[in-house]
Amino acid sequence: MPQRVAFVTGASTGIGYEAAIKLSAAGLAVYAGARRVEKMEPLRAHGITVLPLDVTDDDSMVAAVDTVLHQHGRLDVLVNNAGYGSYGSLEEVALDEGRRQFEVNVFGLARMAQLVIPGMRAAGSGRIINVSSIGGKMYEPLGAWYHGTKFAVEGLSDSLRLELKQHGIDVAIIEPAGTDTEWGTIAGEGLLAVSGAGPYREQARIVAAALASTSGSALSTPPGTVAKAIVQAATARRPRTRYPVGRGARTILALRKFLPDRAFDTVFWNFYKRFAG
Repeated sequence: MPQRVAFVTGASTGIGYEAAIKLSAAGLAVYAGARRVEKMEPLRAHGITVLPLDVTDDDSMVAAVDTVLHQHGRLDVLVNNAGYGSYGSLEEVALDEGRRQFEVNVFGLARMAQLVIPGMRAAGSGRIINVSSIGGKMYEPLGAWYHGTKFAVEGLSDSLRLELKQHGIDVAIIEPAGTDTEWGTIAGEGLLAVSGAGPYREQARIVAAALASTSGSALSTPPGTVAKAIVQAATARRPRTRYPVGRGARTILALRKFLPDRAFDTVFWNFYKRFAG
């Protein structure tokens, strides 16, 4: 059997970085892509090929996939991990920023899938792993744009799974809870910059504190734990459709499933207020 080939987007830090390492350790030939190429340099020591990738630039995405296909003639696993969180009140976030949030988190993901599907379809096999979030099943105040993208990723992935099944291609969704990366700190800082001084400032203070709590906290999940779930999805003979992963992920998803909306609103907001003191 030829060596399977994987491409990981958003691999400069956190989940993508760890996933690239663990996929390589599992025996796959791994390509890692991100805008911050210098952050990925240490991955070369693991035998990983580093490529520049901007998921808002079509030429960049086409060039990256073409490089993999030229060098290996195949691409078996796509890990769509690139993304960020844009927070702030819907009233105050500029529409251009809302569009950019969807461009990175949804359209970039969809375009990468478009580029790899023809080769997978021709081979009669393949795996597309979309990193969503428990935020694709629940919500936060001041997170309308971010959660809108993750809800979109969930629906897109489910539809894609059904349409690609006939061609032997599996689609799996990774749903992390709060992960110990720079993501939460950056998202919280962005939130305060947009809504920290206006009519939503008190709410912004609370949500920003909750977001920041995922960075360097015992309550958060190490990115390596999420990366293990990605490897499972990539290597299982029959992957699960969803992989909730991280501290509290299953509990939160269960509460969202069984509690009425307003009851969930109350439980969730009382929990968040704990972080602001």
